Amino acid sequence: MVARVFIDGEAGTTGLQIRERLAMRRDLELISIPEESRKDPAARAEYLNTADVAILCLPDAAAKESVALIENDTTRVIDASSAHRVAEGWAYGFAEMDADQGDIIAAAMRVANPGCWPQGLIAAVRPLVAADLLPADFPLTYHGISGYSGGGKSMIADYELRGASASAFAPYGLTFNHKHLPEMSEYALLDATPLFTPSVGNYYKGMLTILPLNLAGLDKVPTGEQLHDALADHYAGCPDGFVDVAPLEALDRAEILDPQALNDTNRLRLHVFANDARAQAAILAVYDNLGKGASGAAVQNLNLMLGVDQATSLAA
Repeated sequence: MVARVFIDGEAGTTGLQIRERLAMRRDLELISIPEESRKDPAARAEYLNTADVAILCLPDAAAKESVALIENDTTRVIDASSAHRVAEGWAYGFAEMDADQGDIIAAAMRVANPGCWPQGLIAAVRPLVAADLLPADFPLTYHGISGYSGGGKSMIADYELRGASASAFAPYGLTFNHKHLPEMSEYALLDATPLFTPSVGNYYKGMLTILPLNLAGLDKVPTGEQLHDALADHYAGCPDGFVDVAPLEALDRAEILDPQALNDTNRLRLHVFANDARAQAAILAVYDNLGKGASGAAVQNLNLMLGVDQATSLAA
């Protein structure tokens, strides 16, 4: 059976990337709304209600409007906005989050695609909290750098206009009230909100996130090996997943710790570094903010929902 897929917002950065990944699929029929009708609620409602799966690549308010326009109980939804990530009745679309999360996504009518920044934090923290190596109230600091494509059309246009004169490192979110914080806390199993300081670099895509851990105040201080083993065991238990853990090595620096190292793939790779004598560690995540961080994750979730190999259309 050929599934009808409607990308609501296909002209945006995420929508274009999803469409490119799905273009050659024989098991799908991509249905597209005419450009002149994209802002017409009646026209959008018609496409949404005739689709087997609707993928929403829209601002939050427009994504909520699209969901409200669906009047049947058959159209399944993948929402790439942040509108429904902690909403009741929505499955969280990070398939490797738990061993059974892929099955939860496969059975869901509504799936909220994760944000790019939260995935690095959740991937690093959730297995450690679940293994009792970190307490849920541990005071976390989380930072990193992403390519400017993560800011959408306006940021892309701004960086491309300024070229080499654009800032190579621009921190933002400095009011410490980023919209990703609720999903970070929820799915990393945290009681305390992380201190999150993202930044954007003068390159198109790819990201590196960093989770520093000052562990000395814990009643039982985990070693670097224990942190690494907990992560490795967790992701080994996620069948056919795209998250892996690099070998535990004492590196001062390495080319693999490049935010663009996994561009054009759907992989997310975790690196653990530790100094047990100082009771300090850091967990770094490298992934493509337009791949596993957005469009790749949406395609992975679509594959799970359609019951096909989750790697279909995705470069490992």
